[in-house]
Amino acid sequence: MPQLRIALNQIDSRVGDLAGNADAVLRWTRHSVERGAHLVAFPEMMLTGYPVEDLALRASFVSASRAALDRLAQRLAEEDLGEVPVLVGYLDRAREAERPPGNVGQPAGAPQNAAAVLHRGAVVLNLAKHHLPNYGVFDEFRYFVPGQTLPVLRLHGVDVALAICEDLWQDGGRVPAARQAGAGLLLTINASPYEVNKDDTRLDLVRKRAAEAGCTLAYLAMVGGQDELVFDGDSIVVDRDGTVLARGPQFAEECLLLDLELPRADQDPEQDPDAEAGTAAAGADERVADGLRIERHTLSETPLDTYPPRYPAAAPERFAERLDDEEEIYQALVTGVRAYVAKNGFRSVLIGLSGGIDSSLVAALACDALGPENVYGVAMPSRYSSEHSETDAAELARRTGLHLRTVPIRPMFDAYMSSVELTGLAEENLQSRLRGTLLMAISNQEGHIVLAPGNKSELAVGYSTLYGDSVGAFGPVKDLYKTSLYRLARWRNAAAERRGETPPIPENSISKPPSAELRPGQMDTDSLPDYDVLDPLLERYVDRDQGREELVAEGFDAELVTRVLRLVDTAEYKRRQYPPGTKISPKGFGKDRRLPITNGWREEPG
Repeated sequence: MPQLRIALNQIDSRVGDLAGNADAVLRWTRHSVERGAHLVAFPEMMLTGYPVEDLALRASFVSASRAALDRLAQRLAEEDLGEVPVLVGYLDRAREAERPPGNVGQPAGAPQNAAAVLHRGAVVLNLAKHHLPNYGVFDEFRYFVPGQTLPVLRLHGVDVALAICEDLWQDGGRVPAARQAGAGLLLTINASPYEVNKDDTRLDLVRKRAAEAGCTLAYLAMVGGQDELVFDGDSIVVDRDGTVLARGPQFAEECLLLDLELPRADQDPEQDPDAEAGTAAAGADERVADGLRIERHTLSETPLDTYPPRYPAAAPERFAERLDDEEEIYQALVTGVRAYVAKNGFRSVLIGLSGGIDSSLVAALACDALGPENVYGVAMPSRYSSEHSETDAAELARRTGLHLRTVPIRPMFDAYMSSVELTGLAEENLQSRLRGTLLMAISNQEGHIVLAPGNKSELAVGYSTLYGDSVGAFGPVKDLYKTSLYRLARWRNAAAERRGETPPIPENSISKPPSAELRPGQMDTDSLPDYDVLDPLLERYVDRDQGREELVAEGFDAELVTRVLRLVDTAEYKRRQYPPGTKISPKGFGKDRRLPITNGWREEPG
């Protein structure tokens, strides 16, 4: 059977950085070609970054993307890389034939989530995503016009069908069309955001689609982070029987090289065997599943001379080590912090350190993401702060090597209280807001960005202070329930011990009862149920949209359910003002879960 060496470049990109992303494509293509690749691929919308959101609706950005693509094709040829076809994602505009009549219900300008094959200094084949996701964090019906072709590239005697991300996640379309077209390889490029356990779901999906397509399937994924989203890589190649041939690393850039043996394409009887490369191998009106039109382009009919595989399929070295569940989540959070800070032009972060589990875990994440030399902590004790709050913060700094200063807020608090009489909750929240103001002042003065330590449990029930502990540019653990923080902290310490390193988080920060320390003897359980009880309830209500009756039927106390649901429903205005943070769950606050702030509906007893 014909052989083909593919190079799947699972790399990072930055939204809007057309020049930087093009440079990365050039650099990684050179790396691939130097290793003998016959076909080089890059992730979905690699040239523009993903997701571009409303940038897709700016005609100037679409034009810039198209121009950058043409220039990239030229640069590849100029640097002697043009003989190897390169598949790269970008932002395009629909051709007239693909625009719906009158453009009714379609985004103005008809932008498309597209990809192109670059060869010998030119764009030789285009495609646009056929299935457009419109759930969770995705709004692609708002932005894009679907593609209506099945592109098939004939390369060294092999027919390679091409697809983009959601084309695999939905039934129909390009997967069965690839079988009908007789493809030997289905290559799909993706920018599929990470969430917990998605790696298992992804593998099952790829195996299923390979069987449906009746051919080997190569799934190329993106890595890195963009705002609240992170991308975990984990590129996968499977054969038509579901056998995994190669699997890329998680949360790491990689050129996954693989030598494949693939079926030879059937010679079209109408094709002139002496025709030059680039002529069509089938009629222009060849229709397949879902009304897709096959668009064939032939680069080379003749298979390569047989060669010894340098990157053999299913060899042990073709499989990256898998991360366990806690390490996977931890690496996702580290990736999110690193990407947000670096891509927004910052170098250092500032964290208010209370000695508690939330700020301690955020500090450990930041040190792993940026290096402790770029992490600055501020302890801000008040009259109600316990001695262990300061000593635990100092111990955290000693263990990690981050910078720590102590700025007592009591003088500021006393100055306020001498000017205005505050009691109860207003007095408590004043302390939190003084800390928030201090952090933002230091940030303004020294150029660090503030990381907010709030977790999903607190955000769900509104257990935070606006303009106090909620201040910051990024919330690394905002999509992590409190009980998960404890598990992750213990995992991180255990991982350090296994490597012979000092565990970063003091044991006392993990074992002591959580407290905001805004009044004498305060504990979180004064205001909230125990987190072991609260979090399972929140996960069902927030993430799974279960209603009151379902929760009571599952065994939760009816009075507790009513109380917690009321807290969640009335805290929407606080969540809207919380900074962005890394999404790791199927339904994070923000783009996933969108509820009105002004809302008279309540899940009350019937």
